[in-house]
Amino acid sequence: MGQRTPDAGMDLPGVAPRLRALRRRGGLTLEAAAERLDLSPAHLSRLETGQRQPSLPLLLALARTYGTTVADLLGEAPPDRDPVVRAGQVEPVEAGGWVYRQAGGSRRAMQALRVHIPPDTQNDLVRTHAGEEWLYVLTGRLRLVLGGHEHLLGPGDSAHYDSLTPHRITAVPPEGADLLFVHTLLRSHIGDLCLGGGDRPLRQGAQRHTDPSRSPEGDVHAE
Repeated sequence: MGQRTPDAGMDLPGVAPRLRALRRRGGLTLEAAAERLDLSPAHLSRLETGQRQPSLPLLLALARTYGTTVADLLGEAPPDRDPVVRAGQVEPVEAGGWVYRQAGGSRRAMQALRVHIPPDTQNDLVRTHAGEEWLYVLTGRLRLVLGGHEHLLGPGDSAHYDSLTPHRITAVPPEGADLLFVHTLLRSHIGDLCLGGGDRPLRQGAQRHTDPSRSPEGDVHAE
Protein backbone atom coordinates (compact mmCIF):
# COMPACT_ATOMS: atom_id res chain seq x y z
CA MET A 1 0.00 0.00 0.00
CA GLY A 2 1.35 3.40 -0.96
CA GLN A 3 1.55 6.08 1.69
CA ARG A 4 0.53 9.70 1.35
CA THR A 5 3.45 12.04 1.54
CA PRO A 6 3.17 14.04 4.77
CA ASP A 7 3.02 17.72 3.99
CA ALA A 8 2.72 20.89 5.95
CA GLY A 9 -0.65 21.10 7.70
CA MET A 10 -2.73 24.01 8.92
CA ASP A 11 -3.22 25.07 12.52
CA LEU A 12 -6.56 23.35 13.20
CA PRO A 13 -6.69 22.50 16.90
CA GLY A 14 -10.39 21.54 16.89
CA VAL A 15 -10.11 18.93 14.14
CA ALA A 16 -8.35 16.18 16.13
CA PRO A 17 -11.23 15.22 18.45
CA ARG A 18 -13.72 15.31 15.58
CA LEU A 19 -11.55 12.94 13.53
CA ARG A 20 -11.48 10.39 16.34
CA ALA A 21 -15.22 10.74 16.98
CA LEU A 22 -16.10 10.30 13.29
CA ARG A 23 -13.88 7.22 12.97
CA ARG A 24 -15.42 5.60 16.03
CA ARG A 25 -18.93 6.53 14.91
CA GLY A 26 -18.25 4.67 11.67
CA GLY A 27 -17.07 1.58 13.57
CA LEU A 28 -13.56 1.77 12.11
CA THR A 29 -10.41 0.75 13.90
CA LEU A 30 -7.37 2.99 13.60
CA GLU A 31 -5.77 0.45 11.27
CA ALA A 32 -8.85 0.08 9.03
CA ALA A 33 -9.32 3.85 8.68
CA ALA A 34 -5.62 4.36 7.98
CA GLU A 35 -5.74 1.75 5.20
CA ARG A 36 -8.70 3.50 3.54
CA LEU A 37 -6.85 6.82 3.75
CA ASP A 38 -3.56 5.37 2.48
CA LEU A 39 -1.85 6.50 5.70
CA SER A 40 0.09 4.70 8.38
CA PRO A 41 -1.82 4.06 11.64
CA ALA A 42 0.84 6.10 13.46
CA HIS A 43 0.23 9.10 11.19
CA LEU A 44 -3.54 8.90 11.67
CA SER A 45 -3.06 8.57 15.44
CA ARG A 46 -0.99 11.76 15.47
CA LEU A 47 -3.76 13.54 13.53
CA GLU A 48 -6.35 12.37 16.07
CA THR A 49 -4.27 13.52 19.04
CA GLY A 50 -3.37 16.90 17.55
CA GLN A 51 0.32 16.11 17.24
CA ARG A 52 0.04 16.61 13.49
CA GLN A 53 -2.25 18.93 11.53
CA PRO A 54 -3.85 17.81 8.22
CA SER A 55 -3.22 19.58 4.95
CA LEU A 56 -6.18 20.64 2.80
CA PRO A 57 -5.88 17.62 0.43
CA LEU A 58 -5.82 15.32 3.44
CA LEU A 59 -8.86 17.09 4.93
CA LEU A 60 -10.73 16.37 1.70
CA ALA A 61 -9.73 12.69 1.86
CA LEU A 62 -10.75 12.46 5.53
CA ALA A 63 -14.15 14.03 4.81
CA ARG A 64 -14.84 11.59 1.96
CA THR A 65 -13.74 8.59 4.02
CA TYR A 66 -15.95 9.50 6.98
CA GLY A 67 -18.93 10.56 4.85
CA THR A 68 -18.93 14.19 5.92
CA THR A 69 -17.74 17.59 4.70
CA VAL A 70 -14.64 19.67 5.30
CA ALA A 71 -16.88 22.30 6.91
CA ASP A 72 -18.06 19.69 9.40
CA LEU A 73 -14.48 18.64 10.15
CA LEU A 74 -13.60 22.28 10.78
CA GLY A 75 -16.58 22.71 13.09
CA GLU A 76 -18.27 25.30 10.89
CA ALA A 77 -22.02 25.69 11.42
CA PRO A 78 -23.86 24.51 8.28
CA PRO A 79 -26.44 26.83 6.71
CA ASP A 80 -30.07 26.06 7.48
CA ARG A 81 -31.52 23.71 4.88
CA ASP A 82 -35.16 23.00 4.21
CA PRO A 83 -35.47 19.19 4.42
CA VAL A 84 -38.62 19.16 2.26
CA VAL A 85 -38.60 19.48 -1.54
CA ARG A 86 -42.05 20.52 -2.80
CA ALA A 87 -43.20 19.27 -6.20
CA GLY A 88 -44.14 22.76 -7.36
CA GLN A 89 -40.67 24.11 -6.60
CA VAL A 90 -38.81 21.70 -8.87
CA GLU A 91 -38.13 22.66 -12.48
CA PRO A 92 -37.39 19.82 -14.92
CA VAL A 93 -33.99 19.81 -16.61
CA GLU A 94 -33.50 18.06 -19.96
CA ALA A 95 -30.12 16.69 -21.01
CA GLY A 96 -29.27 14.05 -23.58
CA GLY A 97 -32.96 13.34 -24.12
CA TRP A 98 -33.58 12.50 -20.45
CA VAL A 99 -35.59 14.66 -18.03
CA TYR A 100 -34.39 15.22 -14.45
CA ARG A 101 -36.12 16.65 -11.40
CA GLN A 102 -34.26 17.23 -8.18
CA ALA A 103 -35.69 15.14 -5.31
CA GLY A 104 -33.31 16.11 -2.51
CA GLY A 105 -31.18 18.92 -1.16
CA SER A 106 -28.24 20.31 -3.10
CA ARG A 107 -24.58 20.28 -2.09
CA ARG A 108 -24.84 17.08 -0.11
CA ALA A 109 -22.81 13.89 -0.26
CA MET A 110 -25.87 12.06 -1.60
CA GLN A 111 -27.97 13.34 -4.50
CA ALA A 112 -31.55 12.24 -5.25
CA LEU A 113 -33.34 12.72 -8.58
CA ARG A 114 -36.52 11.75 -10.37
CA VAL A 115 -35.64 10.75 -13.92
CA HIS A 116 -37.71 10.15 -17.05
CA ILE A 117 -35.99 8.10 -19.76
CA PRO A 118 -37.64 8.10 -23.19
CA PRO A 119 -37.08 5.02 -25.38
CA ASP A 120 -34.18 5.01 -27.83
CA THR A 121 -32.05 7.60 -26.00
CA GLN A 122 -28.45 7.09 -24.85
CA ASN A 123 -28.69 3.43 -25.83
CA ASP A 124 -24.97 2.98 -26.53
CA LEU A 125 -23.41 4.91 -23.64
CA VAL A 126 -21.41 2.92 -21.10
CA ARG A 127 -20.06 4.69 -18.02
CA THR A 128 -17.74 3.97 -15.12
CA HIS A 129 -16.76 6.31 -12.28
CA ALA A 130 -16.26 6.39 -8.53
CA GLY A 131 -19.30 6.25 -6.26
CA GLU A 132 -22.45 4.23 -5.60
CA GLU A 133 -25.82 4.36 -7.30
CA TRP A 134 -29.33 3.23 -6.38
CA LEU A 135 -32.37 3.31 -8.62
CA TYR A 136 -36.03 2.37 -8.25
CA VAL A 137 -38.36 1.94 -11.23
CA LEU A 138 -41.66 3.80 -10.89
CA THR A 139 -43.21 3.14 -14.32
CA GLY A 140 -42.20 1.48 -17.56
CA ARG A 141 -39.41 -1.04 -18.05
CA LEU A 142 -35.68 -0.42 -17.67
CA ARG A 143 -32.70 -2.28 -19.09
CA LEU A 144 -29.65 -2.16 -16.79
CA VAL A 145 -26.36 -3.63 -17.99
CA LEU A 146 -23.77 -4.09 -15.23
CA GLY A 147 -20.36 -5.41 -16.16
CA GLY A 148 -21.74 -7.40 -19.07
CA HIS A 149 -24.80 -8.77 -17.24
CA GLU A 150 -28.18 -7.54 -18.45
CA HIS A 151 -31.11 -7.01 -16.08
CA LEU A 152 -34.69 -6.09 -17.03
CA LEU A 153 -36.45 -4.08 -14.30
CA GLY A 154 -40.14 -3.27 -14.00
CA PRO A 155 -42.18 -1.10 -11.61
CA GLY A 156 -41.13 -1.75 -8.01
CA ASP A 157 -37.75 -3.24 -8.98
CA SER A 158 -34.58 -1.58 -7.73
CA ALA A 159 -30.81 -1.87 -8.08
CA HIS A 160 -27.88 -0.76 -5.90
CA TYR A 161 -24.35 -1.05 -7.29
CA ASP A 162 -20.80 0.26 -7.29
CA SER A 163 -20.58 2.69 -10.19
CA LEU A 164 -16.99 1.67 -10.91
CA THR A 165 -18.69 -1.30 -12.56
CA PRO A 166 -19.25 -0.37 -16.23
CA HIS A 167 -22.96 0.27 -16.59
CA ARG A 168 -25.57 1.21 -19.17
CA ILE A 169 -29.16 2.28 -18.50
CA THR A 170 -31.88 2.42 -21.18
CA ALA A 171 -35.66 2.31 -21.37
CA VAL A 172 -37.30 -0.69 -23.02
CA PRO A 173 -39.47 0.32 -26.03
CA PRO A 174 -42.18 1.20 -26.71
CA GLU A 175 -42.57 2.89 -23.32
CA GLY A 176 -40.22 5.20 -21.54
CA ALA A 177 -39.30 4.64 -17.91
CA ASP A 178 -39.60 6.78 -14.80
CA LEU A 179 -37.34 6.14 -11.84
CA LEU A 180 -35.99 7.44 -8.61
CA PHE A 181 -32.22 7.74 -8.70
CA VAL A 182 -29.75 8.29 -5.85
CA HIS A 183 -25.98 8.60 -6.20
CA THR A 184 -23.01 9.59 -4.08
CA LEU A 185 -21.00 11.55 -6.62
CA LEU A 186 -21.01 15.37 -6.59
CA ARG A 187 -19.32 16.74 -9.66
CA SER A 188 -21.32 17.91 -12.62
CA HIS A 189 -22.72 21.16 -13.89
CA ILE A 190 -26.45 21.17 -14.68
CA GLY A 191 -25.58 21.05 -18.37
CA ASP A 192 -23.76 17.74 -17.90
CA LEU A 193 -26.82 15.98 -16.47
CA CYS A 194 -27.22 12.47 -17.76
CA LEU A 195 -26.75 9.20 -15.95
CA GLY A 196 -23.02 8.80 -16.04
CA GLY A 197 -22.37 12.46 -16.97
CA GLY A 198 -19.72 14.54 -15.24
CA ASP A 199 -16.92 12.92 -17.17
CA ARG A 200 -17.50 12.48 -20.85
CA PRO A 201 -19.42 9.19 -21.40
CA LEU A 202 -18.04 6.60 -23.79
CA ARG A 203 -19.59 4.54 -26.51
CA GLN A 204 -20.47 0.96 -25.71
CA GLY A 205 -17.42 -1.30 -25.43
CA ALA A 206 -14.98 1.55 -24.84
CA GLN A 207 -12.95 1.83 -21.64
CA ARG A 208 -12.40 4.88 -19.52
CA HIS A 209 -10.45 5.63 -16.37
CA THR A 210 -11.85 8.45 -14.31
CA ASP A 211 -10.06 10.54 -11.70
CA PRO A 212 -12.05 10.31 -8.43
CA SER A 213 -9.91 13.05 -6.90
CA ARG A 214 -11.47 15.75 -9.10
CA SER A 215 -13.11 18.39 -6.96
CA PRO A 216 -16.91 18.78 -6.74
CA GLU A 217 -18.47 21.29 -9.11
CA GLY A 218 -22.12 22.25 -9.20
CA ASP A 219 -25.11 21.01 -7.27
CA VAL A 220 -26.55 18.13 -9.22
CA HIS A 221 -24.98 15.13 -10.88
CA ALA A 222 -27.10 12.34 -12.20
CA GLU A 223 -24.74 9.44 -11.85
